Amino acid sequence: MMVVVPSLVIGVFLFLFMLNNVYSQTYEIERFNRSKDTIRSPITIENETETERKTRESVQSVEDRYTIKEDITEDQIDYIDEIFDAINSLTKDNNKSTSEKDTKDDSKNDTDDKLSNEEIVSKLDDILSDEITNNINDVVFMQLVGLDSDEREQGKKIFTDTLQKVLDNGVRIENISSAKEEVQSSIKYATLDQETKDALEELVDFAVVENSIFDVEKTMQARNDAAKDVNPVIISSGDIIVREGQIITNEIYDELKLVGLLQQEKNILPGLGLIIFILFICATIMYELNRLYEREKLDYRIVWTIVIISLLNVTIMKIASIYTDQLNQLFFIVPAATGVLLLKLLTFERFSMIMAIIYAVTGSILFNGQIPGSLNMEACIYFLFFQLTGIILLRNGKDRMQIMKTAFGMAISNVMIITMFILLSFEKFDSTEYLTHTAFGISAAVLSTILTVGVMPFFETGFGMLSDHKLLMIANPNQPLLRKILTEAPGTYHHSVMVANLSEAACEAVGANGLLARVGAYYHDIGKTFRPHYFIENQLAIRNPHDFITPEKSAAIIISHVTEGVKYLKEHRLPKEIIDIAEQHHGTSLVGYFYHMAKQENPNIDEALFRYPGPKPLTKEAGIISICDSVEAAVRSLKEPSPEKIDEIVSSIVNNKMMDGQFSETPLTLKELGEVKETVCEALKGIFHSRIQYPDKEETTDAN
Repeated sequence: MMVVVPSLVIGVFLFLFMLNNVYSQTYEIERFNRSKDTIRSPITIENETETERKTRESVQSVEDRYTIKEDITEDQIDYIDEIFDAINSLTKDNNKSTSEKDTKDDSKNDTDDKLSNEEIVSKLDDILSDEITNNINDVVFMQLVGLDSDEREQGKKIFTDTLQKVLDNGVRIENISSAKEEVQSSIKYATLDQETKDALEELVDFAVVENSIFDVEKTMQARNDAAKDVNPVIISSGDIIVREGQIITNEIYDELKLVGLLQQEKNILPGLGLIIFILFICATIMYELNRLYEREKLDYRIVWTIVIISLLNVTIMKIASIYTDQLNQLFFIVPAATGVLLLKLLTFERFSMIMAIIYAVTGSILFNGQIPGSLNMEACIYFLFFQLTGIILLRNGKDRMQIMKTAFGMAISNVMIITMFILLSFEKFDSTEYLTHTAFGISAAVLSTILTVGVMPFFETGFGMLSDHKLLMIANPNQPLLRKILTEAPGTYHHSVMVANLSEAACEAVGANGLLARVGAYYHDIGKTFRPHYFIENQLAIRNPHDFITPEKSAAIIISHVTEGVKYLKEHRLPKEIIDIAEQHHGTSLVGYFYHMAKQENPNIDEALFRYPGPKPLTKEAGIISICDSVEAAVRSLKEPSPEKIDEIVSSIVNNKMMDGQFSETPLTLKELGEVKETVCEALKGIFHSRIQYPDKEETTDAN
């Protein structure tokens, strides 16, 4: 329950906060009404209907493809050349034969042997191609034959050039009339005699024919290419579908329906996706909590501290996300590191790092602008490095200067991350925007440390959580309980300070909490203040009271300092860790001196009467204090504490406690116990080092 319940509480809370970010708002909208809001698309999706319409229009806009038959063009040009060449040849021969006869017989009339135009046309019918004679009337030939040769040659050139151009451009059945008109216009405006123009115009109908044929394959290929070139119509997340006051047309209504913004289009799939995401988070938290539980480091105070800090941290992020958009990017000013800094100070560093990742991923959803299906990766990266920087830099919560250095380090990290975003983007650099965002990042770092320091006392007081700051507070010599020890049992106070010094050094050597050990040592013998004179360190110039009572009663008084001290610490609401140290520092060890004294009088005496009630030390700090408590008293009792004697007595005490089973429940390993012995011996040798024996005054006088 201590593992499952808090994980589920955090999971449910995250689910409720993130639900709006994966579900888009839906609207009750009717066609042809005016929109009451500006509505944006919550998702990116292809409008297939619009894509098909654009494709259809693109295909329909493709003109039919035609292939120009060059052989037809060549044939028509050849026919015209054939006509003019034949006429030129016949007329030239006719003129030549006439001139020859004139020179031989001047007496004969020229007209007797010269061919008439009708005869020339008749010969043309015999020599021209059937294609020509079948389609051109003899009247046309007659007109051409009657033309002057130079005029005919000029007319031929104009006609063939224009015909070549028209046929090269392609003549289709639907534009054959315009093609003929083009040739006729060229003839009409040429510098030719009217007779020549009339003759040439008669050739147009024969010469201009269809030579551009519809090409099915080319047409289909062009249509396919046009269809491929049509880009899909994409509605991107964040695109405005309809503006406030705009009429809802059928097209707009279909787009609203497509992106799921109509009331009846609500979809449960995003909710299922969010549930899966929450399950991963819950499983991660459960694993970490179970890991702490198996190591006996988990209690209800830590559990509820984690839950409350998580709720507070996510609540701050949610509130900021409401006022964040793509323009202001207020997530830069969110004091996201507050939660993980508190978790590190109040719980464990590893757990704070795990939660830093969870908070960062959560932020990527909370700051997605309520656009389902999108993640704000800038916010995720920013929060992640912001938090991890704080965790890494905050090494010592008891040092206020260290906290300020942490704030400075987080500010630098935030500014660098924001600068990275600016440099990686393709947008134009805006110095005002950059300065604003860097100011946000610095403010977030400062706010995180201020909130951490400010909120810490509430957890320390409300849940009895033990932090370095609280340990420093209760370690103040002016603290009432410490003043009570100092004034009522000064010997015990000195003993406690010595034990504190030894314990702190030993704990730091094995990676335990040295500050906790120091403060716990200050209070471990507070029970002695109720009967201070029954403890040898407080017996100054008085007889030992134990000389006047039985060993059993003496043992009871000695043992009672643990139970009475624990009760007194509980009454003054000291942290549980300090109380545990006071309760466990003797474990179930034997009050050997009075036990052996009683056994001399009664060999059958019950040993249990002379043992502390326990429990045995359960933490490294408690186990180390139990060693240092016994060692300090034993070494102080030595008249001449040499290094050899110190090593011997420390080893003896540690071995005896091990043989007595006092370390059976502590996490201290044999290697760590060896390091503890070495550290304690070194510290004691420094305290009880040899001093020069100065001669007294009389010896000095005698020497003189």
